[in-house]
Amino acid sequence: MLLVMATQWRSFRQFLKVSEHLVFNEAPKLVKQLQNPQTMQRNIQQGLQKGLQQGLKLGLDALASQVIAAEKPAALTAGRPVTNSIVPTAHRARKVVYAPDLDGRADPGEIVWTWVVFEDDPTRGKDRPVLVVGRDRQTLLGLMLSSQDRHSGDRDWVGIGTGPWDYEGRPSWVRLDRVLDVPEESIRREGAIVERTTFDIVAGRLRADFSWT
Repeated sequence: MLLVMATQWRSFRQFLKVSEHLVFNEAPKLVKQLQNPQTMQRNIQQGLQKGLQQGLKLGLDALASQVIAAEKPAALTAGRPVTNSIVPTAHRARKVVYAPDLDGRADPGEIVWTWVVFEDDPTRGKDRPVLVVGRDRQTLLGLMLSSQDRHSGDRDWVGIGTGPWDYEGRPSWVRLDRVLDVPEESIRREGAIVERTTFDIVAGRLRADFSWT
């Protein structure tokens, strides 16, 4: 009981101290400011400026959060199969033949779109264009494309220029050291046919560096 009363008394003393500060220190300042229009106007302007700064900060923080959320990789979509098998190119070595034909069935030399999982996070991925270079029954062998120009100096990538597979008309690069096992039913759409000379450049690198024939 005594402990409770002591605690209440300390709280009451603290309340009195705060009240005393407001009455004898802050109140006279407020009265003086009200009597001085210039000081009052300056305080109002400072308050508005501070409010605008806080509002701008909140807006920028919200915009940054939206950008970060937009840059996060998308989660896997349900329903359609995904491309989740990525293997070293030499493990799929075979004869590569240029045989495109936009007949609804993907063939070597065509670029198709499919959902490809990320190697470092199989729960997420990206819908991306893939160059078909072979087939195992209902599984296509594909090489992923990228429009990131950082690949221009990478030996594991080869440039194929521009084409209708990129709606922004950006140059593209094909990754050579990894092959995607693409389920045929996972293809979202056929993108385009690569020129024979361009395909031959890719095929030549597969033969020279990865034991394809």
